[in-house]
Amino acid sequence: MTKSKTEHRKMKSASRLYAVQALFQMEASGQTVDSVIGEFETFRFGAVYEGDEMQEGDVDTFRGLMEGAVNEQAKIDQMTDRALVAKWPIARIDPTLRALFRAAGAELVAKETPPKVVITEFVQVAEAFFDGGKEPKFVNAVLDHMAREAQPDAF
Repeated sequence: MTKSKTEHRKMKSASRLYAVQALFQMEASGQTVDSVIGEFETFRFGAVYEGDEMQEGDVDTFRGLMEGAVNEQAKIDQMTDRALVAKWPIARIDPTLRALFRAAGAELVAKETPPKVVITEFVQVAEAFFDGGKEPKFVNAVLDHMAREAQPDAF
């Protein structure tokens, strides 16, 4: 059965959220990227929690974000540091935001998705984690700066 474009977009969006969760989990637990990818693909994609079915994720998007975030972490963290206020290097920010910036940075560095789509998608992820807080606006500003550095020709 072929997925509709709308369903595929939902799966890609879910994969971005899962990537942030997985990167957070890797940092908190010290697990390897391969073990976390396996856990998420086996137990989280489409799982049912407390009667609610989780969205199925797009495996290729999820793996690409995870591998990109790990393989390009130094570059992404440097881009993030340049986007942050000088007194707030990435090591000092909330670990959820750090995971979000790494996942988004991986997608920006890969240059396969238009920057505006990446920014919009990850601001929505921030809204899921920080409902009603100032973080989504902060994420928007940082990702805009990172996108202009990673893909200057797109602006």
